[in-house]
Amino acid sequence: MTRNATQPTPRISVVVPHYNDLERLDTCLAALERQSMPRENYEIIVADNVSPCGLAAVEKLVAGRARVVTAIEPGAGPARNAGAEAAQGEILAFTDSDCVPEPQWLEQGVAALGREGDFIGGGMKVLVPKGRPMSGAEAFETVFAFDNERYVRQLHFTVTANLICPREMFLRVGPFRTAVSEDNEWCWRARDRGYRIGYAGAALVGHPARADFAQLKGKWRRICAERYALNREKHGSALRWIAKTWLELPAIPVHAVKVMTDSRLPSVGERMSALATLVGIRLWRFIEGHRVLLRGGGHG
Repeated sequence: MTRNATQPTPRISVVVPHYNDLERLDTCLAALERQSMPRENYEIIVADNVSPCGLAAVEKLVAGRARVVTAIEPGAGPARNAGAEAAQGEILAFTDSDCVPEPQWLEQGVAALGREGDFIGGGMKVLVPKGRPMSGAEAFETVFAFDNERYVRQLHFTVTANLICPREMFLRVGPFRTAVSEDNEWCWRARDRGYRIGYAGAALVGHPARADFAQLKGKWRRICAERYALNREKHGSALRWIAKTWLELPAIPVHAVKVMTDSRLPSVGERMSALATLVGIRLWRFIEGHRVLLRGGGHG
């Protein structure tokens, strides 16, 4: 999308990092085009991470709905940084290329700025395919994934799939980092600088569930490594890390009750599949926590 001199500067810049997922990017852009606020109020920036499909394929898919910028450094964080650097709006709204923002996302999220906090985390919902029973991973994520209200209110961070902040604030806090839990680290850095995080449940973004156990394990392998790196950076002890790792085991019976009573799982089969996935992923995370510590060499 090329902006000429007669077009007003948009108030909001939506930043969408992308890597080689044209089908979902198309769905995301279609959802962003259906926002409830006037289209001239916001621009969309697709920050492409040198996708193997090629820049020409990305630009063809975008087809004028957004500006495409290239982020050379690998990772979603650097892609978001490249998008933010190219942004013209006074407000930055971050989502991901595999996400589907609801029509009221921007309107509700921007309205919450100042009223609810200096920067905003919106509501998240898990998307699963219709017309068939959920897999174990899909059922598990329906119950447990993306509890952004708890993240914001109790843990003081928001997932970067639904983050809205003033551009000036972003520049003061600084860019997203790599190799650590970027959403935690950036939000906590902002909080250390005196900025308040707020929650806007009506600013809703959908995120697809992981389809199977392999995808779920891949997600948690990345998260575990990033959390360990952040723990080391914050001078956390090996004992503290192991204590958190051991909490994976007693969480199983507690969360089993949650699985078996969650109304979002309509059938006994889906609940049993979610329960089996719960046990499997908690045991895997317990083992992986020890592996990460051993690979990292421990610390004091």
